[in-house]
Amino acid sequence: MGIALQLGPITIAWYGVMIMTGVIAAVLLAFLEARRRGENTEHVVNLALVVLPMGIIGARLYHVIDLWDYYSRNPSLIIGGSGLGIYGAVIGGIIGLIIYTRWRRMSSLRWMDIIAPGLILAQAVGRWGNYFNQELYGYPTSLPWGIFIDPQHRLPGLEDATHFHPLFLYESLWNVLGCFLMLLIGRKLKDRLMDGDIFYFYVIYYGIGRFFLEGLKIEVWTLGGVPTARWISGLGIIIALAVMFYRHYRRRQSREEPSTEAP
Repeated sequence: MGIALQLGPITIAWYGVMIMTGVIAAVLLAFLEARRRGENTEHVVNLALVVLPMGIIGARLYHVIDLWDYYSRNPSLIIGGSGLGIYGAVIGGIIGLIIYTRWRRMSSLRWMDIIAPGLILAQAVGRWGNYFNQELYGYPTSLPWGIFIDPQHRLPGLEDATHFHPLFLYESLWNVLGCFLMLLIGRKLKDRLMDGDIFYFYVIYYGIGRFFLEGLKIEVWTLGGVPTARWISGLGIIIALAVMFYRHYRRRQSREEPSTEAP
């Protein structure tokens, strides 16, 4: 694990630094988006206090389920060990957001739109923690941007390979582009969007990238021989597209219906 700073018994890992940097970036961007939309920016901090713990719980739970064969033999590492899963973080965080917005009687979908660009930006930044840990790499490659992996971090059977696909970099760049697109769409198409559209776009966009990147991973959690993340990505894409189509169809139909009021 890459160490950023060592102060006596206190160790600060690069992975943690990148995760916290991503969180700060997400909160700042959500603050700007809330202000742009005319919302009370105090809710951003309050949401962070709910969403972050729920996201961490969900991320850890996803990771433990992913590697249950290992954790079933080492139950003491379930709590306090390392390892997080992004899909678990997103699901846990959204549950936290819904709880808070329902409690404060605010639109959950509107606030999902507000946090979505920051969420994918946080993922882009956080992925660099995988670089310092020399993890989240793909199959061996001879491409010029292949990343060198130290022998002690190579998976069994790949000890003789030296350079691998930098999946963390692929996903990070994809997520940066997604953040830019969400901010652009939110401004250019604001009169045509419905609450929730930006978040649904996040689900579709990130799902597409994750679906294809799973094909480059060496060891993945599978269901029925298919990577679990692909199941989640595909299902998320289908549901998000269906919901967006249905909501916009209903809005268009309601606008086209003739008035029933007497002249």
